[in-house]
Parts: sequence; structure tokens; C-alpha cells
Amino acid sequence: MDSKQVDKNGFDLYIRVFKQENVLEAWVKDKKAKSFTLLNSFPICAKSGSAGPKRKQGDGQVPEGFYEVTVFQPQSSYHLALKVGYPNKSDKLKATAKDPGGDIMIHGNCVTIGCIPIQDEPIEKLYILCVEAKNKGSVIYTDIYPFKFNPENSRAIAGGEKSLQTFWNSLKPAYDYFESYKSLPKITTDAKGNYIVTNK
Repeated sequence: MDSKQVDKNGFDLYIRVFKQENVLEAWVKDKKAKSFTLLNSFPICAKSGSAGPKRKQGDGQVPEGFYEVTVFQPQSSYHLALKVGYPNKSDKLKATAKDPGGDIMIHGNCVTIGCIPIQDEPIEKLYILCVEAKNKGSVIYTDIYPFKFNPENSRAIAGGEKSLQTFWNSLKPAYDYFESYKSLPKITTDAKGNYIVTNK
């Protein structure tokens, strides 16, 4: 934190996950600062499902969308765990079954059925960061993307299934905004569960 010139006694934490690249990024900033800086990247060591959002209980999918860390689990069977706020409003509206599922965690160990495992030592570092940020009043936004929206992946979207194209194109503006400004846009959800991304 010192090397990034970020105050350990008052900082915001932002987590970004890329499923295809198997990486979780932890970004930090002073509370009074506008832009985040990358603090650390952790490899995701196991995965299940495929590209695309989670839509029902038992599908093995890792969600895609915009979330927050909502629960801390120091007694997890997977060393330590941080619960991601799935299902959010969009997930509930777009679910394909009565039960959209839940209990999506970032955790230690290296097994998963829809969660995000980063092994034990990395989860210890991330968990402490999250506790410190939460204790300082930070909402820990956690965005999960199918992949980085670079030109190559954007071309792949154009040739894919139409429903996935539409969904991924609703995620891309938030990715682009953060890439440009290293700050978070305002994200809301319409009555059909579509994400609406606007400048703060």
C-alpha cells in the first residue's frame, strides 16, 4: 500500500474478476482520490461452467455482472471465504428457474462448482484487505467479467450467440469506463434486468 501511495488507514477496495483469463485483480485508492491503482493480481486456480452468466441453481456457472462482497466467512471449509452478492437484481429478473442459486464465494483451496478459488495464501491477503476496507466504511464492489473486452474478444462476441452478445454488450460499457478513468461508473438495472451504465 505504501508503494502505491495509498493510505492504509482510509482506502477503498475494488475487485475485478476475469473468467477466461483466470485472474482476480485487487484495486485500491485513497478515499478522497478519484482513481484506483492496481495493488495485486491473483490467479484463479480452478473453474467450472463456461462463458456466460449464471441463471439457475446447479448450473455450475460462475456469475457475470456487478456485485459487492456481502459476507465474511472466517470458518469456511475452504480456508477463508468472501461471499459475492449473487443473485443481484438483474440475476433475479433474468433467472431461468425459480431458484437462481446463491452462495457464490471467493475462497481458498482449489476446487469449485461456480465459485472463485485463489488458493489459501492469496485468500489470506485478499481477506485481510477486505476486512480492513470494510472496517473503514468501504463498499467492496466486485465485478465479474467473462473476459477482458479487448479487440480479439470483442470480435468473438460478434460471432457468438445473440443472447450472450446482448448480455456481454451490457457489461462492456462498465469495463470501458474503468479502463479509461480507473474509477467506477454508476450502474443501475432496468425493469427487465438489463444493466444501465452511466457516468457518476
